[in-house]
Formats: sequence, structure tokens, C-alpha cells
Amino acid sequence: QVQLQESGPGLVKPSQTLSLTCAVSGGSITTNYYFWSWIRQPPGKGLEWIGYIAYSGSTYYTPSLKSRTSISRDTSNNQFSLQLSSVTPEDTAVYYCARASTVIAPYDYWGQGTQVTVSS
Repeated sequence: QVQLQESGPGLVKPSQTLSLTCAVSGGSITTNYYFWSWIRQPPGKGLEWIGYIAYSGSTYYTPSLKSRTSISRDTSNNQFSLQLSSVTPEDTAVYYCARASTVIAPYDYWGQGTQVTVSS
């Protein structure tokens, strides 16, 4: 059973960098051919896909956030991380990490989500 757990600060000040980590257990993040994504849901809105890091280490980001987003991984600790720079209150959301078996497959495992609020 694969489990994902998000962690990070729940409050970030405007213009700072949001940093979250997703710890994975029950499966390796380097196993072919899984894709590990970050997804968010602002209050009252739908899910927004942020980007992924693949089993190979390659990354892809949604164009609207690409200039501010970085996803990296720590294979020794089997976790991957999100950094979103220059945040504004519009980045307030519940942030989720999730796994898919291919780049277009539905997500089969999700973390429980973590609330991040951007406020001074």
C-alpha cells in the first residue's frame, strides 16, 4: 500500500517561497513508470494541477505557474518537494501530492492534503 504524506508550513507571507515535501512509503519514487504530482485546490475552486516529477527525474509544470515552480526529489529519503516562489494570497489552497502510473493516467494514490495560507 502506497502512502503519501505532505508536510510544510501552513502559513507563508506574500512574496516568500512556499516549500512543501511529500514523503512516500510503500513504493519507490524511482520505480518505472510512475509520475509524482503536486495539485492544489483554492477555496471554493476546483483542482489545479501544478506539475510532476517523473520516475526518471524529469519534470513538467503547468505553463501558468512554470516561472515560479520547482519540483525536486530526494531519492535517499524517498520524497519529493514543491517550491513555489513569489507567492500571493491567490496561492492560498489545499496542496496535495499524488501518484499516477502514466503521465495521462488517473491518480491512484493521494496524500491527505495540507492547507497553505498566504497572508501577512
